[in-house]
Amino acid sequence: MQAVLRDEYGNPSSVYAEGAAARERVEEARAEVAALLGVVPAEVRFTGGATEANNAIVFGLLGPGDHVVTTQVEHPSIDEPLACLEPHGLAGRPARWTEGRGIAVTRVAPDEAGCVDAGDVAEAIRPETKLVTMIWANNETGAIQPVAQVAELCGPRDVLFHSDATQAIGKTSVDLSRLPVDFVSSSAHKLGGPKGVGALVGRRNSSLPAFLRGGGQERGLRGGTENVASIVGYGVACALARREAAEREKRSGALRDRMWQGIQRSVERVRWNGDPARALRNTLSVEFEGVAGEVLVQALDLEGVAVSAGAACHSGSIEPSKVLVAMGRTPEQARGSLRLSVGWGVDEQQIDRAVALLAELVPRAREVEAP
Repeated sequence: MQAVLRDEYGNPSSVYAEGAAARERVEEARAEVAALLGVVPAEVRFTGGATEANNAIVFGLLGPGDHVVTTQVEHPSIDEPLACLEPHGLAGRPARWTEGRGIAVTRVAPDEAGCVDAGDVAEAIRPETKLVTMIWANNETGAIQPVAQVAELCGPRDVLFHSDATQAIGKTSVDLSRLPVDFVSSSAHKLGGPKGVGALVGRRNSSLPAFLRGGGQERGLRGGTENVASIVGYGVACALARREAAEREKRSGALRDRMWQGIQRSVERVRWNGDPARALRNTLSVEFEGVAGEVLVQALDLEGVAVSAGAACHSGSIEPSKVLVAMGRTPEQARGSLRLSVGWGVDEQQIDRAVALLAELVPRAREVEAP
């Protein structure tokens, strides 16, 4: 990325030599993203991240009278656009540019592990269903959804299938060559790339109206000069993930399990929010009974340990996690939960230190909060 910013600053839409060099860089990165996901490069369109890609799907595909099937464990970048298009609008305030859409949305509930049943999705599909959108792996609990089964049942019913695979890519297998998925969203920073860049994969010549107009870049989806350096960074991240995926998953799983076992030994009244057999290997969501999660977040932060309470995108909010509530947790149980995740640079010593801090901080927080 530094080399591109310093030496290859041409506009990839221009025909002069510097532009052609930038275009070559973009296409090399596109090929790397495609190789990781099992698609052809022409099916990859770069975006500003998965939030943009998800919005492009919702606002681009749906019109008045359409029906959508989704889940109660989606990321806000799916939830909120869908709410905007429902008759009541988002929080009762429809934006002028979404008025009149009037779509219908069915949100399928998960089980207590945070996983949706494919049969429940099938039952929710109606003759007017246009789209099924399902997160691949949840951003709070790591729960992996039955994407393969749902994708298989959508095709014969002439229903489009989209998955937000942001959390899954680079952490578990996302091989689209084996699945009849129409659209997939992603963000580079979730697998070690830069922030502010992602991709929307559209399979088998799937078309979308322009989300950003003016210029016609990215096969007409996203007008505007490409962020070449960040796109290159995404390509490198995908190349590394393809080479290192198996070892990364193995190591992350070992670190996560070490953390959970240490918490179980050291802290009383804890519960794993989910099922380790059906979750990403790097993610652990834990309920600490009788403690406010935001108190632990702040206390750990002062010790140099970064965790989150609920979804990172809502880290400034003390509202209970909608995902955990959908899984059957009470608001108090949801507020007492932390998301603990491991990744590149985390080692056994850091895991053990975090566990030791929790063993010290949780009882102290319980004493303070006890009536």
